[in-house]
Amino acid sequence: MKVRELIWRELVTIKPDASVEEAIDLMLQKGIRSLLVEPMEGDEYCILTVRDVVFKVIAKNIKPKDVKVSEVCSKPVVTIEADKSLEDAIKIMVDKNLARLVVVEKGKPIGMITLMDVMKASRVGGV
Repeated sequence: MKVRELIWRELVTIKPDASVEEAIDLMLQKGIRSLLVEPMEGDEYCILTVRDVVFKVIAKNIKPKDVKVSEVCSKPVVTIEADKSLEDAIKIMVDKNLARLVVVEKGKPIGMITLMDVMKASRVGGV
């Protein structure tokens, strides 16, 4: 099974200068646990996860409206080419202790896969 076959939802992005409050609203609206943060000029992509929001903002009693996404997102983003195998994705996730990978094609993000996607694929014989 190829990684591209695991992508089942749209890739949701957010601007780096958006507030964490805006990011929370977007995650809740879309029913997702992470957002790909668009790069600023000369920068790279990063990911904002529920964990980032809880650990880096809420647990520190910081108001989400007062923090920019770029201040708390996780870097660097680990990517995998869309045509790589599911086994390649599992190896990267296990070796790097990651819950998600950004899927790229010709260097551009086209989706994201999570541990849940890997688990679902294993039930249909993907592993």
